[in-house]
Amino acid sequence: MTTAEQNLAAAHAEVKTEITRTDTKTALLLAFVGALLAGAWTIARDLPLTWPALSAGSAGMALLVAAAGLLLRSVRPNLNGRHGFPLWATLTPEQITDAVTRDLAVDIAGLSRLTVAKFTCLRRAVDLTLSGGALLVLAVVFALGGMA
Repeated sequence: MTTAEQNLAAAHAEVKTEITRTDTKTALLLAFVGALLAGAWTIARDLPLTWPALSAGSAGMALLVAAAGLLLRSVRPNLNGRHGFPLWATLTPEQITDAVTRDLAVDIAGLSRLTVAKFTCLRRAVDLTLSGGALLVLAVVFALGGMA
């Protein structure tokens, strides 16, 4: 294996690792957002909600739901057949051999674009989660008499 082939193989492995890391972070954040939504709903049922608390809380919940949507979009399976299993499932054994031996740089570029798209969704979801959480804290302050 030449140095160029080794570098391509290392880059390919690095991109796959980044996809795994991003998917892991996404799963953890999705669980956190789900827990936040459930906890906020439980607390909101027991508090007397004023209009400011209701407005801030509703906006916070909407941002958390939007964050969950972005996270789900990030981990949605790509079944259009460009990479990996979906493509291989449509090929003959000879075509699989050709696809595996083709230029690795093409696969690295495609997977890198996929990684950037996943990372962008994750980043936006983190921003929405932070904003939604801040609005929920504000709603609790309003409900407990901070704006009385």
